[in-house]
Amino acid sequence: MERTMLNINNLTAHYGAAQALFGVDLKVDAGRTVALVGANGAGKSTLLKCIMGLVKPTGGTIHFEEQGTTGKAPAYMVRQGVVLSPEGREVFGHLSVLENLKLGAVSLKLAKGEQSARMTEVFERFPKLSERREQLAGTLSGGEQQMLAMGRALMAKPRLLLLDEPSLGLAPLITDEIFAIIHQLARAGTSILLVEQNAARALSASDNAYLLANGRIVEQGDSKKLLNDPALRSTFLGAASQDNPAASRLGAAGLTNIRLEKPDMHQQNFMPDFKSAEELKAHQLTGLKWTVKHAYEGSSFYRESLDQAGIKPEEVTALSDLTKLPFTTADDLREGYPFPLRAVPFEQVARIHASSGTTGKRKVLSYTQKDLDDWTHFFARCYQMAGVTPLDRVQVAVGYGVWTAGMGFQLGCEKLGALAVPVGPGNIDMQIQFLLDFQSTVFCSTASMALLMAEEIHRRGVADKISVKKIIYGSERSSNSMRNKISELFGGAELFDITGLTELYGPGTGIECSDHDCIHYWGDYYILEIIDPETLQPVADGEWGEMVVTTLCKEGAPLIRYRTRDITRIIPGPCTCGSLLPRHSRIKGRSDDTLKFRGVNIYPSSIDTILSAVPGLGSEYQIHLTRDDAGRDHMKLIVERAEGVAAARAPELVHEAGHQIKKQLLVSVKLELVNYGSLPRSERKSQRVFDNRLEDDII
Repeated sequence: MERTMLNINNLTAHYGAAQALFGVDLKVDAGRTVALVGANGAGKSTLLKCIMGLVKPTGGTIHFEEQGTTGKAPAYMVRQGVVLSPEGREVFGHLSVLENLKLGAVSLKLAKGEQSARMTEVFERFPKLSERREQLAGTLSGGEQQMLAMGRALMAKPRLLLLDEPSLGLAPLITDEIFAIIHQLARAGTSILLVEQNAARALSASDNAYLLANGRIVEQGDSKKLLNDPALRSTFLGAASQDNPAASRLGAAGLTNIRLEKPDMHQQNFMPDFKSAEELKAHQLTGLKWTVKHAYEGSSFYRESLDQAGIKPEEVTALSDLTKLPFTTADDLREGYPFPLRAVPFEQVARIHASSGTTGKRKVLSYTQKDLDDWTHFFARCYQMAGVTPLDRVQVAVGYGVWTAGMGFQLGCEKLGALAVPVGPGNIDMQIQFLLDFQSTVFCSTASMALLMAEEIHRRGVADKISVKKIIYGSERSSNSMRNKISELFGGAELFDITGLTELYGPGTGIECSDHDCIHYWGDYYILEIIDPETLQPVADGEWGEMVVTTLCKEGAPLIRYRTRDITRIIPGPCTCGSLLPRHSRIKGRSDDTLKFRGVNIYPSSIDTILSAVPGLGSEYQIHLTRDDAGRDHMKLIVERAEGVAAARAPELVHEAGHQIKKQLLVSVKLELVNYGSLPRSERKSQRVFDNRLEDDII
């Protein structure tokens, strides 16, 4: 539960006979940024001055860290950790930058060494001030004076920073720079109460917001909802337009500056409008009938396959008829190269994409324009489910070209209306530079690339200088310890596992929801079955098996019961997140990469899970399989120790991991622990299985 740092109850304030605040209630939780938005004269600055002790309230209470601070002196508040960066900067123009900064902590009576250390931290955050440390403050530009005012406040190492109109009078580019610093301070854990007239800036930089008008709180709530929900936006801002800002309740106070050039982006909803599972099933049956008919009439492969199975399109009359249809496999795609499963004339093919080639020859798929439009639409749905909004900046660090990933991530981002930063994979220096320069809020990559980036961000000490709040990753399995490590080193970013494969459009066919206990898949675009990979018979919901998919509206290369080889299970019942869309578990492994070791079938993800549960082990490992001259198989696990874990703990960790593997997988393995960071990282898929067992030549 979040801890309340500042709690204001029923606060009133007067200037003589004129009342400025009327029963204001407001709170700031620890580590959160709260925006207080309102026009000139609304009472914003008065409220900050009451908190700071510069204006004595005439009623109500102020508590900081559960201590009553109503009416306390400013010096007392600074010593408690509350610091104000005032409106208009109020720097001392006849003093140098250094002298102004020293005044920020004068009431704390710091030792010289501590004062110098804090000065160094301020200069690291504001390099321009370091360049002008001997310059008189009155000769600085407006933006530099604002940096100086904030730096002066930071000299007191505030636990709660009060920022009064930090963008006032600044050019847009300088405002960008100031708000980038505000984002960095928030990520570093500083609690912030931000007073602003510019709602777009304030709401996009905060977690929660209060709207103050005529000394009263008239609206409050989650900042993103206030900014992006059409109904709340209308209530919050009135009927203002770019041409007529005065139509807003707050007039031309800057509150209409909310992406008015793209108003429709805030009203888009990419979720289906099904009200029940029955409606979805009816939609699926219609799509199934269309797909079988379309495939039979347009694809020579499917006509031959269905004829061999003795099935005609008109015989498909219920969803249960799906099991009568023949399977399609990756071998069918390879044998049909270069245009397998094509069911439309070439003049309707708008693009081709191919698989990444992880398990052999590439599988190439044809796309019509409708296929591409559908893919873009439900990829935007993925972003929506992950909570990405048009105000986000999405850095795409996956491959572009014949592989589907980069194009899918970018097109879905642009469809949503967010800003796309199409970097592509690799080039760690450029990736981090872009995170710093563009202040990307969403990072998209493989799990291996995310770990590589996380470790490098930690090594360079820039976690508090980036703004990544969400990481959307896919293309490979990841253990819980790997996910936790990525989140931690990225400064607490939220992770979302996205699914998909080239044969089924590409990535974006499902995504982890905000409750992080399942993958929601788009049942309005394809039907998902789970079968036993040995018997090929359907298994009950909740049982693990191989994922089989059938598309419902794919034109270029439709899929009928395509065996993906991915191992998962259908999760029955409604999700706690409230979505009606069906769901499955995160991918456990593949039916074609099972390790057969001493008669036991082992999925690499099972080893993931076991190692993740042993405290002191890292998330990176390798599996090495060998066979001796007597024909006995041996498995060696090379596992990293977790960061900071001493080498002396190796015997204890080896014993515990070996015991758990023996207990859960019924096999004995040899374990070798290596230093944290010593196993190779990759911006693509990391190789973790090395099967060096001798096999007879194929004759």
